[in-house]
Amino acid sequence: MSQATLAPPAATAAITPTAADSAADSSVEARILRFLLPYHRTTGPGSADPADFPEQLRQIRQFTDAGEPVLFTLPGFPCKSPNPAKVLGHLPDEGERLSLAFLDRLCARIGEVYAPGARILICSDGHIFGDLIHVPDEHIDAYGDELRALIAGEGLGRLDTFDLRDVHGDLDHDTKRRLVTEAYAPPVEELRALVRGDEETARLYRGITRFLVEDTAEFAGTRSALQRECRSRAYGVIARSRAWGDLIADCHPRSVRLSIHPQRPGAEKFGIRLLEAADAWATPWHTAVLRGPGGEARLVHRAEAEKLGCLVLRAGRPSHFEERG
Repeated sequence: MSQATLAPPAATAAITPTAADSAADSSVEARILRFLLPYHRTTGPGSADPADFPEQLRQIRQFTDAGEPVLFTLPGFPCKSPNPAKVLGHLPDEGERLSLAFLDRLCARIGEVYAPGARILICSDGHIFGDLIHVPDEHIDAYGDELRALIAGEGLGRLDTFDLRDVHGDLDHDTKRRLVTEAYAPPVEELRALVRGDEETARLYRGITRFLVEDTAEFAGTRSALQRECRSRAYGVIARSRAWGDLIADCHPRSVRLSIHPQRPGAEKFGIRLLEAADAWATPWHTAVLRGPGGEARLVHRAEAEKLGCLVLRAGRPSHFEERG
């Protein structure tokens, strides 16, 4: 699979450190970080200078100083949106396949400049807030199982998975959600204060609220009532997402923390873009893949993709759309 189909145009050239880059900063952690910078997901001004990402350099250095493989943790790949106008179904499709292949390839490229290499732990967070986003646990289980099968079937040996089924033994999902929330989630009042005073948190709150509104396929009330209800649920999603992140940090105290949400340079987490999309918040699990005439892939809502392309099946299941000639 060509790297150019997995990220913005000319991605293969973009992720290769140049001689000038190496001369400017030859530390191994800076060279590793340069592979990620072209895919930085941010809503504000970006940066191609590793020096603007001291937290990521510090996190990477924990591994390079010890001569160990770099471990990246990525909360995400939760489940498909419950809105059939946005996605092709409740199982992973071409969007996940391309995204996972991109992440595995990123680790391989890091191995070219750092012999111990790198691994990415996909920390699927669907169960932690499944009840808030109105996705049944059995759909989340099926999505996670298929994600593991996809990783194995595609031979993506640099990727591992982690989800709520890996903690608290054989307890049911509701009990596990409660235990993780009680142990790690910040109070809603604290989040409300952050939304009022911190632009990054406010942007996240607005983005999640928008997703919740879009993901609601059926609602008996008015549009304004739906928005109020989604604003309330958004605080719960953020609280549990933070709880999940803190649980991951406890389980993996040494890791380079990635995020599928936009992050400014210098933030504790590095926002990473998986596939090309016009919307900085778009993810494979909220969209469908539309392939252009040259094979390039971009993320759009299913309803839009249906207008522009023809459905393609893979192993008998809906996979993606290809633009009509």
